[in-house]
Amino acid sequence: MKHPYPLRVNIGFLLNQPIGTRRDIHFDVPAFQLSIDLEVQALTGIARLTRTGQGILVDCQFDASVPADCVRCLANFLHPLQTAFTELFAFSPDQVTESGLLVPDDGNIDLAPLVMEYLILEIPIQPICRPDCKGLCPVCGADLNTAPCEHTAA
Repeated sequence: MKHPYPLRVNIGFLLNQPIGTRRDIHFDVPAFQLSIDLEVQALTGIARLTRTGQGILVDCQFDASVPADCVRCLANFLHPLQTAFTELFAFSPDQVTESGLLVPDDGNIDLAPLVMEYLILEIPIQPICRPDCKGLCPVCGADLNTAPCEHTAA
């Protein structure tokens, strides 16, 4: 059975620990719908949680793939993405940073909204399936990656 919140972390074990206590949480999610318009494949990563005086510092690195359409040949492909970010979940509103994140009362931090924001920033505006993609013939629309057509100069 799939977990409904695969990026949710219970940080209750850190709340009463000394400052500097840390724990690494590893993630490996085969497929995950981050939002209505963002489906992520092969999401892997690590979140290092550190107890600070102000809250829980979350230092994350994630790799994933998202479906994309090549702007040159229009082929569907999985575009690899990498992101890294650091955020502080504050213990109280007066310690909150500009991101506005607070440690929830139930002690569960859901990293999905943060991962979604940071992965979206990594999606290229014009994705290309591979660096040597030849695209489509401007006359007949043939995929030049599979075979040359009569309209292309040799």
